[in-house]
Amino acid sequence: MTDLLKRLNALPAYRLQSLQRGVEKESLRSLPDGQLAMTPHPLALGSALTHPHITTDFCESQIEMVTGVHPSAEACSAELTALHQAVARALAGEGEERLWVSSMPCRLPELDTDIPLGQYGRSNIGMAKTVYRRGLGYRYGRRMQTISGIHYNWSLPGTSSDEYFALIRNFRRHSFLLLWLFGASPAVCSCFVKGQAHELQTLGPNTLHMPYGTSLRMGRLGYQSDAQSTLAVSYNGLEGYGASLQAAMTQPYPAYEAIGLQGPQGVYRQLSTTLLQIENEFYGTIRPKRPIRSGERPLHALRERGVEYVEVRCMDLDPFEDVGIATSTMRFLDVFLMHCLLADSPPDHPAEIAALGRNQHLTAARGREPGLMLEREGQPVLLTEWAAALLVACMPIAKALDDAQELADAPHQAAVAAAQASLSAPDTLPSARVLAAIIEQHGGEFMPFVAERSAQVQARLAELHWPADAAQHWSGLAAASLAEQARIESTEQLPFEAFRQHYLAPERLQPAC
Repeated sequence: MTDLLKRLNALPAYRLQSLQRGVEKESLRSLPDGQLAMTPHPLALGSALTHPHITTDFCESQIEMVTGVHPSAEACSAELTALHQAVARALAGEGEERLWVSSMPCRLPELDTDIPLGQYGRSNIGMAKTVYRRGLGYRYGRRMQTISGIHYNWSLPGTSSDEYFALIRNFRRHSFLLLWLFGASPAVCSCFVKGQAHELQTLGPNTLHMPYGTSLRMGRLGYQSDAQSTLAVSYNGLEGYGASLQAAMTQPYPAYEAIGLQGPQGVYRQLSTTLLQIENEFYGTIRPKRPIRSGERPLHALRERGVEYVEVRCMDLDPFEDVGIATSTMRFLDVFLMHCLLADSPPDHPAEIAALGRNQHLTAARGREPGLMLEREGQPVLLTEWAAALLVACMPIAKALDDAQELADAPHQAAVAAAQASLSAPDTLPSARVLAAIIEQHGGEFMPFVAERSAQVQARLAELHWPADAAQHWSGLAAASLAEQARIESTEQLPFEAFRQHYLAPERLQPAC
């Protein structure tokens, strides 16, 4: 019996029944012609600063929906659907706006600076959120920040910080499998890369793609940073991870010093001139997380109370799913993350970390290419061979979850079996289906494909049953969030610069003695 199976068999059923998950899903607001909606965040959705479930991400036009924590994938999907219904109904009041169903953006303004930053009101924390986004624009460009995705938050209660970091190391080793299975962004409007060097090939007059690509979002066009590539973050434990982030948030970085803290008329260009303004600026396929208390820094929360869950950040929006992710995909993620937790997880090292970066870029750009080789422990290996071995190891975990939750139809095993079937039928993968639909139905054009899908989703969401108490619930949350923003703005006295310095003070990153 392997060590993984021994660890699996040692887990009591009640722990397998206690898995928890939640979803954060970003989507741009778009117009019927595929243009970015330039209107403010809809008032009917409340305050983007204080609403517990509906906010904005980088862009004022980029809605983010946040579910609560759920004991099952079905319950999580149900809340995510309700959130989409609430948003769709609010957008109906804005005219013809709808959510853009692709990770790669709709048609953006020609000038980068015309992409509207998220606005959160005149409180210190609200202004800080906008300044942080302005800093991201100066550092990486605003276009990159409009790429949308799904974050999957996952926990197994009773798991220690060291065990979560072991999970994270294995996830980083094996996340190529998720890009291969669920990547859904192989094409983009050519306007997105206008004036940039790129490796994309022409698909249609206004569309570029990678023929065997899976996820442009997770490749060189996505959330990448040459500056952050100098940040040697180790995932061998909380102490080393925390030290790496603290250094990045407290030591000035010359290129960002050159941008300056403030511009003309004292307008803040960024929160700080350090490599990272705050913790959330650190890009990665997965993060250790812990809920924060009011005014607390995320790194302090981690150091003080340990890791509570992980945030998976490499999932594309699936344009063939009305809420961007299928319930079966959530079940597969549950199995996959359990595998990452239970499998042997040796310490990482710089050479392996560099190889994992190369694996990610290869899978994103060429994942479905026959015979594609990745690197594993310094040796070449077929992507499909490595994927097959991982899926075989996942099946006993899927069975254990089905048994523990007494699921007669064995949905976790079905999710793994579907992944195994795709190994011999890569044309069934979302990335291949996206390209096929673009070519066969839309003359090789990305924008019409996504615009049509977005309109169809908006119509289906509008047709779903919407009980009176649901309308009251969401309107009540919106009203309460606006009242809470007004309360915050009416009570603050501290000048913004004093607030900024206090919030970013290095001692606030340290745990209590």
